[in-house]
Amino acid sequence: MTEIDDIPDMPTLRARIDALDEQLMTLLARRHALIDRAARIKAGNGLPARIDERVEEVVANVRRHAQAHGLDPQFYDRLWRQLIDAAIAQEERYLNKDRP
Repeated sequence: MTEIDDIPDMPTLRARIDALDEQLMTLLARRHALIDRAARIKAGNGLPARIDERVEEVVANVRRHAQAHGLDPQFYDRLWRQLIDAAIAQEERYLNKDRP
């Protein structure tokens, strides 16, 4: 954590956090695009937006990664479930676009 310990003041620290937030948004936008692709694949294969086994697999992965990075697995479990719910809603909008 030497790089973090070398940050000299709050304005610099805030600028680093803001830059990191922008990078996170770039990654989330990429994830969003992948969810769009998943919806197209699911539509072609007659799969539903929500596949409970996959939801639990993703959450288990996130919990494991959080633990490995010294983060609170329960917090990231809740956060990712919200992210997953939003992704499922995104897929459902695509899958239902041709229905009245």
